[in-house]
Amino acid sequence: MDSSNLIDKTEIKSEIEDKINSYDLILKKLEILSKKVSSFLKSSCVKDGRVSSSLLEKVQYKSHGYAWFETYRISLRELLQWYKRLSSTNKNSPLDALVLAGGFSEYLMQIKNGIMMSQSEIIRPEDLGLTSEDFSFFNEENFSEVINYGLSEDVKNEIVKYLCQGNFPSLGLGDETLEMIQDQFKKFTDEEIIPEANEWHLADKLIPDEILSKMSDLGVFSIAIPEEYGGLGMGKVAMCVVTEELSRGFLAAGSLGTRAEIAGELIRLGGTEEQKQKYLPKIASGETLTTAVFTEPNTGSDLGSLSTRAVLNDEEYTINGNKTWITHGARSDLMTVLARTNSDEKGYKGLSMFLVEKPRGNCENPFPMDGMSGSEIEVLGYRGMKEYEIALDNIKVSKKNLLGEKEGMGFKQLMETFESARIQTAARAVGVAQSALDISLQYAKDRSQFGKPIVEFQRIAMKLALMVIETSIARQITLFSAREKDNDERCDIEAGMAKLLAARVAWSVADSGLQIHGGNGYALEYPISRVLCDARILNIFEGAAEIQAQIVAKGLLGRD
Repeated sequence: MDSSNLIDKTEIKSEIEDKINSYDLILKKLEILSKKVSSFLKSSCVKDGRVSSSLLEKVQYKSHGYAWFETYRISLRELLQWYKRLSSTNKNSPLDALVLAGGFSEYLMQIKNGIMMSQSEIIRPEDLGLTSEDFSFFNEENFSEVINYGLSEDVKNEIVKYLCQGNFPSLGLGDETLEMIQDQFKKFTDEEIIPEANEWHLADKLIPDEILSKMSDLGVFSIAIPEEYGGLGMGKVAMCVVTEELSRGFLAAGSLGTRAEIAGELIRLGGTEEQKQKYLPKIASGETLTTAVFTEPNTGSDLGSLSTRAVLNDEEYTINGNKTWITHGARSDLMTVLARTNSDEKGYKGLSMFLVEKPRGNCENPFPMDGMSGSEIEVLGYRGMKEYEIALDNIKVSKKNLLGEKEGMGFKQLMETFESARIQTAARAVGVAQSALDISLQYAKDRSQFGKPIVEFQRIAMKLALMVIETSIARQITLFSAREKDNDERCDIEAGMAKLLAARVAWSVADSGLQIHGGNGYALEYPISRVLCDARILNIFEGAAEIQAQIVAKGLLGRD
């Protein structure tokens, strides 16, 4: 796209600086609306001062809409905070200013007119007890000017011109170490992952061992593990930076760290000192690869209905049951297995977590262990680690491998890891969205139709502009939730919001990217087809979007 007509850089930044105060005031208006929606819903689902699950279920659509309303509000707040931080250190670029303006106006208009909870579900203000009068401030001169500026075609066109020059929005990490890590993993992804990713996907291969070894050398498996146990102890923001970059190359590459993080968090938070000393250093070094063995064929997200049994006999437990959707199940050395130790205790209270060692398998012989068998679940995308159904038949486990050596703590122990897992999943989604954007921008620049590159057609440019805007918004709410976690703040709601939005953004950006490719996007040889398949799973694993919205809504309504 011709970049000769770019608006003066100083003019763009000055234009946005003049609007910062209005953005702050708009956020205050949205906070008032948020309280009104909360009161409206509480009148239907709060009983005796507590949120009633049964009553909440009766207003599920509306309450999930509230979760989305609040996700948008917090996303706008964090987008503005991102720009303010950049501006305070004079690191804000004109493109950053344009993304702020476009993102703020676009999400505001969706809040006013209807938020897409999914491609077929729109939550409108009247569903949440709001009226047109509540949005009358949109018509006030100073606010309408700000909103219209961000919605203008000029802003979107300028965004795409900057993209075509090779510019992207600032990450806003604000830390030299994090920036160095991002550069390191960007280089690794560009050189080692992206050139091979489509072949791994098409051949349905495991990511090669030599790539795992290089990832281990870079510290992928040790980032969140404390230094005293051989890790780097760098926290969740660092994990997000690494995860996004690896997922930009291949979703499974970004997800390998999740396996280590889930197991590492379980052991760090719930394990005995002996268990920590035994397992954490090996997980951190990559010597021990882990897999989570929680889900069962008929339970899905209803973990309280698990039927896998673990029966104690002297010094050993015997585990029997069937599990499904076991990611990286064959090429793993340690399973974290959730099983019922007390059959008299229904629901979550009778569950316990076990650390089950196993010999590492491969594609030809996935489960070389007595009492363990299984089969691969063939999937559309998210390849590179493989999914399995497995059967556990009289698996013997020492009492010392009961996590924390306490029965009945399994669900509580697992809950303590959900924040981290959802933050990391949001980061994976941002990486997938960025991948779709990168691939589609390059294609739009290279592909010519009717005598010019297709990026010069308005519909293509508008798609690309919204793709970069939404990816930036998803990135900032994800980093916000990670900072909250690193600051030891409870962030289950924030993590849920990040996962909710980032997963939807990954899918919409990938879908738009395939549309930009036209018929070629449907061909397996083009990477965008793989990215679309990968993007689709993000709305399902680590808590489906509906479950996520339920958690966020219940948390919000119970917070005040």
